Amino acid sequence: MTALLAERAAEVVSAAQQLLTKRMGAPVKLSDPMELSGSGRTTVLRVRVAENAFSLPRTLIVKQVAGGSDQRRTGGMAPGVASIDSAFLREAVSYQFTTALGRDHRPGAYLLGYSLPERLLILSDLGENTSLTAVLQSGAEPAGRNALMAFAQALGRMHAATVGREADFVALLRRVDVVHRVDGIAQQAESAVAEVPIMLQREMGIEVPGEIAERIVRGNRLFSAGRYRAFSPSDLCPDNVILNDEGARFLDYEWGGFRDATLDIAYALVSFPGCLCDFELSRERARQMVEAWRSEVVAVWPALADDNVLAERILEARLIWVWLSTYWFLPADHARIAAAREHGLSIPRSAALINRWAALAEDARCTGDDTLGDFAEHVSATLEEHWEE
Repeated sequence: MTALLAERAAEVVSAAQQLLTKRMGAPVKLSDPMELSGSGRTTVLRVRVAENAFSLPRTLIVKQVAGGSDQRRTGGMAPGVASIDSAFLREAVSYQFTTALGRDHRPGAYLLGYSLPERLLILSDLGENTSLTAVLQSGAEPAGRNALMAFAQALGRMHAATVGREADFVALLRRVDVVHRVDGIAQQAESAVAEVPIMLQREMGIEVPGEIAERIVRGNRLFSAGRYRAFSPSDLCPDNVILNDEGARFLDYEWGGFRDATLDIAYALVSFPGCLCDFELSRERARQMVEAWRSEVVAVWPALADDNVLAERILEARLIWVWLSTYWFLPADHARIAAAREHGLSIPRSAALINRWAALAEDARCTGDDTLGDFAEHVSATLEEHWEE
């Protein structure tokens, strides 16, 4: 750990000690900070509980997010990136919400304490684990298949456990900050509905047929409505999924909120091949993931037992994610490109976007939707030609 990181870690540990001491009503001492994954604006540490008068776990995870006061004043959001304060507020509320779930249904760590002014979270330590990224990059089988099935099943269990509890989540949001009840991903999707047709025409000469435009508007409603609403971490790239003795667990709830659950399983189908170099999600493996997810949610959403209904809903969700990907990746917009990198994109944005449209075309044709298949194939081919010039 460099001197600068050590100084930063000492500050974070001190803040965490003060928070726990105030919460417990007796001194708590933390030691041996170890830096874990984080971004430039986030410090994530594993610390040992050296002294405490209570039954705290032996180790804890401390996460602190830096800065963001200027964006709080405006209430605004940078293009393509949720503001720091909005992201932290959503993560704090998401951990409060998921901590209240039963242990068997909790999708990740539980919350031991938080401070909004300090932008500080103190979480349980999920212990020894392996990232989904590492398992998939290894190429080992059947470990890769088992990891993806564990991910899909854990996702479904979380959805099934949170159906009908949106009012609880909204009440928690209302308690911390009314302004940031707005869903940043939903805002970006709304912008994409209006802007992507203009971008495709201006930069690629592609006209969006009226029928496709209407379907985009309908698909966009999955962020704010939809028949299958449940809690969603949203940012489910492999780096934010770990595997331990209890199965798959989810990290990073900065975009957490209630959305149509088909968006989550579709996000994995759309984004995993772009999140990892040299990783291909075959149609058979994708089908197995969807089946594993469906097995956990069909009891609460019986309509999804119908294969045709399920296929239509997944295709609709895939379409809106590919549309949103186009909004992020197509323009030479440094803020959007930085956001894509931050959320796990490890191949060039050009390759990711071409692949996502091509996969959407294949999926549409397999479900008998030639209108969408033809359009998606045209976009993919045009993008490939454009970026080869």
